[in-house]
Amino acid sequence: MAVRDQNLESIAPVLATFTIKQTSGVDDLKDANIGEPVTLTSDGEVGPCGDGDQLLGKLISLTLNDGDDGDRLATVQIGGVCRLAITSTYPVAGNRVVCGASGTVKQAPTAASDPAGGNIARGTVLEVNGTTDCIILLN
Repeated sequence: MAVRDQNLESIAPVLATFTIKQTSGVDDLKDANIGEPVTLTSDGEVGPCGDGDQLLGKLISLTLNDGDDGDRLATVQIGGVCRLAITSTYPVAGNRVVCGASGTVKQAPTAASDPAGGNIARGTVLEVNGTTDCIILLN
């Protein structure tokens, strides 16, 4: 009997709902961002990740439609195991990540660059798929 492949992404997702950051009255997250990493931008508010931002989690869904600016809510996976696209500096299994550019994550910087408030690194990288994506435990 063969050993069954594990689907790590189905393990214990923790979801939370947030409002969406706006720029000039337009939501910064759209349907095209689903599946990408997001960051906390204010109290109870999320937006797309900027290079070097602290990762909050993975955008799972948005309510309503792209044209409903100001009325939409974002569902974000903030715990459990998820898959996210990566960019250089590519993460290594066992290490932590921060937001990269254009909907990706990357290897977290060394502790010397930590801002006030503590280390911005998040998660534990469980598996890296070349230069495409990685599986992260959002802990």
